[in-house]
Amino acid sequence: MINSMTGYASAEKAQGQFGAIIEIRSYNSRHLDIVLRGLQGYNLLEDRVKALVSERLVRGRIEIKLQLNEGEDSAVGFEVDQAKASAFLEAVRKLQDDFGVGGAVTIDLLIGSGGVLRPIQTELDLEKIWPILEDCLGQAIDNLNRMRAREGAYIAADIQGRLDEIAGLLEQIESSTGGLLDHYQSRLKERMAALTRGAVELDEARVTQEAAYLADRSDISEEIVRAGSHIAQFRRYMSAPEACGHKLNFLLQELNREFNTMGAKVGNASTAHMIVEVKAELEKVREQIQNIE
Repeated sequence: MINSMTGYASAEKAQGQFGAIIEIRSYNSRHLDIVLRGLQGYNLLEDRVKALVSERLVRGRIEIKLQLNEGEDSAVGFEVDQAKASAFLEAVRKLQDDFGVGGAVTIDLLIGSGGVLRPIQTELDLEKIWPILEDCLGQAIDNLNRMRAREGAYIAADIQGRLDEIAGLLEQIESSTGGLLDHYQSRLKERMAALTRGAVELDEARVTQEAAYLADRSDISEEIVRAGSHIAQFRRYMSAPEACGHKLNFLLQELNREFNTMGAKVGNASTAHMIVEVKAELEKVREQIQNIE
């Protein structure tokens, strides 16, 4: 199945006083890379979030932004920084003693010094929060997968068209190599005649032997069979239900290897030109595969 690795989705869920808003962006990556933002105070949930994402997504850089609302009643508590308050009062009294300044130290003055009161996060019931967050995250991933599937369909259509073009060229290449023995016999005779200017009688058996040797060295029938098999396997992977990006990338390398070998063997200019066309199509397929999950 072809899914794009790029996409964007969001979801929102509220239940009682707790609410969650999630945004997911995904990008190309060789592996699954999950980045979470907005889980401050909920660090114990990070492993659960990553495990859920790993179950649903196979590959890509996944950036998740979570906005969690605990409601008004859960909010924050405060505590007194005893050391800072004592140090402030001691400093004020020293000023009074040193400079003979009177006056009362009020609570407003103490709090206004800054840092005496500090917020503390009240204990959270993570088991109560998790089902809501899990449901919201699941919706966001569903939305993301739908978008990635739509983009994947366009990529699949483009690749299938290019595979059809490559398969057609492969048939032409096979047809063009059918008369190699006759081709090399004719070429050898022409060269010998040009070199000897007709002064030497050609040994037909020897010419045939040399032509057969050259034809055997230029034979690309095995490469053609393997290339055809790779194209068929490519199509099977694309229609399979599981993610196939890594497999397609490997098969593409094998296809390139077969056509490189063909290009090194053939001496026919028209066949060589067709192989160049195939390699150009394979490069375009490679660019598309970089975006497949």
